Amino acid sequence: MSSSRAGGLVRELAAPFVVPGPCGVAVRDRLKRLTPQDERVLRAVGEHQGRLASRDLKDRCTDGPERGAEAWASRKRGLTEVSSSRIAGAITKATHDQWALARRCQATHIQTLEAGIRILRHRLSLPIGARGAKRAPGGYRSRGEWFHKSRRLKALEARHAAAVRDRQAGRVRVVRGGKRLLNTRHHLAQAHLTEEQWRERWEAARWFLTAHGESGKRFGNETIRVTDAGEVSIRLPAPLAHLANAKHGRYVLASTVAFAHRGAEWADRITANRAVAYRIHLDTDRGRWYLTASWQRPAMRTVPLETARARGMIGVDTNADHFAAYHLDPHGNPTGEPRRFFYDLSGTTGRRDAQIRHALTRLLHWVKQTGVAAIAIEDLNFTAEKTREKHGHRKRFRQLISGIPTRKIRARLVSMAAEYGLPIVAVDPAYTSMWGAQHWQKPLVTPHRRMSRHDAAGIAIGRRALGHPIRRRTAPPRAHQSDVHGHRTAQAGPGIPGRDGNRPPATDHAPRGVPPNGTRKRGPSASNTVRDAPSAHEWVQDSLMHTG
Repeated sequence: MSSSRAGGLVRELAAPFVVPGPCGVAVRDRLKRLTPQDERVLRAVGEHQGRLASRDLKDRCTDGPERGAEAWASRKRGLTEVSSSRIAGAITKATHDQWALARRCQATHIQTLEAGIRILRHRLSLPIGARGAKRAPGGYRSRGEWFHKSRRLKALEARHAAAVRDRQAGRVRVVRGGKRLLNTRHHLAQAHLTEEQWRERWEAARWFLTAHGESGKRFGNETIRVTDAGEVSIRLPAPLAHLANAKHGRYVLASTVAFAHRGAEWADRITANRAVAYRIHLDTDRGRWYLTASWQRPAMRTVPLETARARGMIGVDTNADHFAAYHLDPHGNPTGEPRRFFYDLSGTTGRRDAQIRHALTRLLHWVKQTGVAAIAIEDLNFTAEKTREKHGHRKRFRQLISGIPTRKIRARLVSMAAEYGLPIVAVDPAYTSMWGAQHWQKPLVTPHRRMSRHDAAGIAIGRRALGHPIRRRTAPPRAHQSDVHGHRTAQAGPGIPGRDGNRPPATDHAPRGVPPNGTRKRGPSASNTVRDAPSAHEWVQDSLMHTG
């Protein structure tokens, strides 16, 4: 712990670390020129296997956390009779992944409720109108608000008790197809959908047309096979074997695929019979079928932190509508002008994803031009910051932090940066905006440069990733704010002469002298006071540039 400027305590900061790279790849192509028979077969297979997946998920939820290997094997044998062994394996694995995800979400939901209950109890225990501390909210503003919050406390306690009972009993709430789409059924007018359109989306979301890859098998997959020529064939389940148009119960689609992105890597895998997983899905809005191929890649070896710091850093501050980036050299000096990469998170999910990808692409192109070796970002997690109990009436602030897709941005940045050979360094986000604005925003403003608080935060993030303190210089001794004991500076490297020496007074420059940074400064007015010559180890500290 260390004391802040206001005298309070700041929390202990986590050390920067290099984020591990991605371990999987997914590419997609459209299934064009499908015949009506092809679509009927795909729909029939998707509906049949979707019913099997729904039944298996119900059985898994019934088993609860006390399931064993025998129960898994029993469910798989039952599915094999009405499909195939490989399809049964894919369904049971998807079921277990979905159940495990539901359990993790349940635990997170309980923690969120507990945090809200703690804050409500604390604020209700304070007198009406009591002022809050820096990091603790105060009492409520009126008795009416106190009354409504006391009712909300009872509601949260009831929800928490129900969630704890469900978890102890091993009960989870899972909706195949998505809870949001299910609730849309009750709000068709607001969603601009008819009942038939909603029904089509609901059924397509519950289909199961997925096949896991198998190493050593022909083209890496026996259930959904894609040849090197792009031919797509499906191994039909036993009840639909009469629809086959090829040998061994297979159906060959009229459409062919050609992956434009990572096509060579995909071709190398299937030629060597290495595992590739496939998924077929229908985009009901466009009426188009797509095939997604995915495979695992060897774990990328993360570079040492010192190697990532070798050629400087790009500090990136993530905001609701843009990335604020600044280039820093290895000594932590801001170089050049601040850069901002804007995006718009309104509209559909596809549009938001496209906006994020476009902004990250422009950011990475600029990073490659600067020649740095890494990008520094904040290790953001707004899970505990979104509650209405913590921020009370600050609705716009809650909407702001809720609208930033921190997890999606971080995952996309790590994945895209890996293709450029750029490691990502994550830093503790504490105080970056506050200290960046305090130490860097005003000094960097010029008649031709406008600095925002977010630009200064980018500098703070980059300096923290480089291992430097955010502040530009260490404050002089409190007992002597003048130069009696000398001004201690943290801007020079350990081997620089005079690093801990006294700062010479402003009138002690040599006549018409040139500072060490090579730029001539306006000389001081002549003084009638006779002074001793300055020491050879004393030097003039520039207010911005430094070397450590």
